[in-house]
Amino acid sequence: MKVLVIQPKIGMGDMIIYLPYIHAISKNYKNSISILVKNNSRAKELLADDEHIKQILLLDRTKDKLGSHDGIKGFFQLAKEIKTKNFDKVFIFNSSLRYLLIAKFAGIKNISQYPLFRKKDNIVISAKVFTENELGTIISTQPLLKLKTEKIKNFKDKISKDFKYICLGVSASGETKRWSVENYINLCKKINAITPCKFYLAGGKSDQQLINNILNSGIGPNCTSFSNLKISETLPIIKNCNLYIGNDTGWLHISSALEIKCLALFMDSPVMAYGKYSKYISVIVPEGETEKTTTHDTLGKEKISIERVYTKALELLD
Repeated sequence: MKVLVIQPKIGMGDMIIYLPYIHAISKNYKNSISILVKNNSRAKELLADDEHIKQILLLDRTKDKLGSHDGIKGFFQLAKEIKTKNFDKVFIFNSSLRYLLIAKFAGIKNISQYPLFRKKDNIVISAKVFTENELGTIISTQPLLKLKTEKIKNFKDKISKDFKYICLGVSASGETKRWSVENYINLCKKINAITPCKFYLAGGKSDQQLINNILNSGIGPNCTSFSNLKISETLPIIKNCNLYIGNDTGWLHISSALEIKCLALFMDSPVMAYGKYSKYISVIVPEGETEKTTTHDTLGKEKISIERVYTKALELLD
């Protein structure tokens, strides 16, 4: 049976969160499957070594609605592209009528989809309940990024055992979700004074100024930037780290899926959706907030102290 999974959310973090359910579908049908995802999910780099994925199809829909799959013309274009693949079954992780109709126009007879027109949901709970109901089995929410053993070993052989290695998630999808760069600099200095460390700065081209601030600081000689690396090149590095410390960003979710201990700073995004699905994630929320009250519009970046993060980081490094 040829199976397609449609996962139209943006970003690396969402792609990681859906992995347990994609893997469960593949295992259920005892075959690798195809997925339809947006390019900024970075699925082609993240899932290059994943035996559960047969093919990655790209969904070209954009904010300005000028993508090749936007509008009426894009609707029929996408349906045509999917139809050529002759899928027998599709799982649609979305409540939109558009994807249901596209699947029908593509000639897919067996369609499973979220309830139509649902406005709000918890990304993890919705995916878990949907997939468990469809497959009739319990599924762990813990994602696992597949990475070839030789890639991990090749990098491990290059690094010194005299240091601890920390991935710093300084990037974020918005300013209100980003802990101050000065906080990260001072945190790294404090940790390094106790335990000699090397820090990997997880961010892209758009984060270059933040990264430069750290590289030009007193801790800079202990830091290496990811900004000029492909996502696929960073995976063996992260896998060999002792700890992730950082914002709620795609790098957090990548690290947790690589089974690295993570210290996640939630200041303006929902902990219950993005911070509780993985056993590798420990959470710090703003003073005066709880994990349940920390959500969108919490605006708590100034209420997470260096001392709290430092204390928890040392605990996790021990």
